Amino acid sequence: MNLCMIGTGYVGLVSGTCFADLGNRVFCVDKDKNKINKLNSGISTIYEPGLDELIKKNYSVGRLVFTDNLKKAIAKSELIFICVGTPNKKKSNDVDLSYVFKAAKEVAKSTKNKKILITKSTVPVGTGDTIEKLLKKLKKKNIEVISNPEFLREGEAIRDFRFPDRIVIGSNRKKYFNILKKLYQPLINKGANFFTTSRRGAELIKYASNAFLATKITFINELANLCEKANINIEDISLGMGSDSRIGSRFLRAGPAYGGSCFPKDTKGLISTGDKFKTNLSIVKSVIKSNENRKRIHTEKIKKILGSLKGKKIAFLGVTFKPNTDDMRDSVSLKMIPSLCKSGSKIYYYDPTGPKVNFKNIKNCQYKKNIKETCKDVDLIVLHTEWDEFKSLEFKKIVKKRSFSIFDLRNLYDHKQMKNKKIKYFSVGRPSSS
Repeated sequence: MNLCMIGTGYVGLVSGTCFADLGNRVFCVDKDKNKINKLNSGISTIYEPGLDELIKKNYSVGRLVFTDNLKKAIAKSELIFICVGTPNKKKSNDVDLSYVFKAAKEVAKSTKNKKILITKSTVPVGTGDTIEKLLKKLKKKNIEVISNPEFLREGEAIRDFRFPDRIVIGSNRKKYFNILKKLYQPLINKGANFFTTSRRGAELIKYASNAFLATKITFINELANLCEKANINIEDISLGMGSDSRIGSRFLRAGPAYGGSCFPKDTKGLISTGDKFKTNLSIVKSVIKSNENRKRIHTEKIKKILGSLKGKKIAFLGVTFKPNTDDMRDSVSLKMIPSLCKSGSKIYYYDPTGPKVNFKNIKNCQYKKNIKETCKDVDLIVLHTEWDEFKSLEFKKIVKKRSFSIFDLRNLYDHKQMKNKKIKYFSVGRPSSS
């Protein structure tokens, strides 16, 4: 099939490349000519393991086309996917749908033929209805609007696309389900559940899924606070709970507040949807509040570990919100590092994806090119992101100071082994070794 992906951000680029790898011809469209030039040169504009190779492979055989010519891409495509950003509005939980509506208008202006327009961007309930009204206003009755939310995890997106738990298609006209089923048939043959519902139903499934996972993370993090006070190991609680098939073990790892491109904005977006329909989603509101509070809790823990922050040297290993991505959106480090610098600490940080513009103008914050340079003369090491290269470190070989501490936000190390090595070690929701 011939597909058009509007937007070459995370969703558009990964989905477009993977669709091409299934044998489709895919036109990835973006107004940013610099992005298009990079992609046409074989350079991925996002960090995602395995994506560079897939782009080069499918581009070289002509299945993947990068262009800023939307009209031409639409003319050659049967299915058009909207994959633009849907951020929260400033100082509001409301979702900014301006990019979605702009894309829909451009599709309407660019074709006279019958087309299927699919929202893959995460959008609130009723967005498809609004797009439909917009198209009718423009006298475009030949464009069908369908919802097909994505469920890609950053760092594991290619695997998630190839082996999805479910493929959700929302349409108010059943005849279109078969067209989308044909597109996804290679994945259905591998065992993916092809789930059909109304357009509004598909829109809500995406928000509900992310809000529930955010709730699980927040719940186990609050229990971790209790475990620290009651001298209980949170990992025992996670295993005990997760062994119940009704609960499941995934997303029950205590650690920092959740971050990234999805959970923070989608929980807020769901609250906004609830307000629109005069429904109080009190649990989701509590999740958002607790998650924000957690960012403060870990910074205060560092103050407690060091006693005084003034003049102390602190190393951050990893600053992205999770491993295998360069995404800094809502990473806990964005709150912790500026706060610690403001209190008089000197921060050194290392991340496998390189220096971050977010910290460029922060006084007393410096990027280092490797782990050894980052940690050699510090008072405290903060294990912030669980990149594989941080999981087997010989701390006494890389830190020159005789006395230093470790604050392990990801519980990567065994506290008993740290005690045997006479390292002051602090983790999340577990008894302290010091």
